[in-house]
Amino acid sequence: MSVKNILIVGVGGQGTLLASKLMGKCFMNIGYDVKVSEVHGMSQRGGSVVTYVRYGEKVYSPVIEKGEADIIISFEQLESARWLPYLKKGGVLISSTQRIDPMPVIMGKAEYPEDILAKIREKGVELVELDALGLALEAGTAKCANIVLLGAAVRFLGIDKEMWVDIIKSTVPPKTIDVNLKAFELGYMA
Repeated sequence: MSVKNILIVGVGGQGTLLASKLMGKCFMNIGYDVKVSEVHGMSQRGGSVVTYVRYGEKVYSPVIEKGEADIIISFEQLESARWLPYLKKGGVLISSTQRIDPMPVIMGKAEYPEDILAKIREKGVELVELDALGLALEAGTAKCANIVLLGAAVRFLGIDKEMWVDIIKSTVPPKTIDVNLKAFELGYMA
């Protein structure tokens, strides 16, 4: 199997690292060589975060170059636009419709771009957009929007849904299992 590349992008505090951890565990359980790397810091809540997940028979580097990502999972619209050059031709962008204003917008020095996802779709990109935050709230907490997006991504990974359910059960804190499983199912069905 050739190496598959997944880019997970968002804003600090959104749970991108948990999503990448779950993916890494799942791919390792199947027997793939896996490299997971957080590239941009999340030291401050609100800063841009990107995590590379690469898996296959043999993976030599954790880094995904521009034009190589099979899937980009974006937790926020502006991050979708920022990392779009990394999506390969024929790849899939899975994006939350959530908008989080970056510091320049908060300070009034810039404006948040309008119609980001529509403009991406106009470029011919295969885009799956969903209200991950709304679905997470439906599941019981905004904190599981990451699991909603993971559920949506699973449809493109060709790995049995039940394996993901088992990974979630064995990874998240016991008191959060039910809400995370509900979030996963809502994302999967979306």
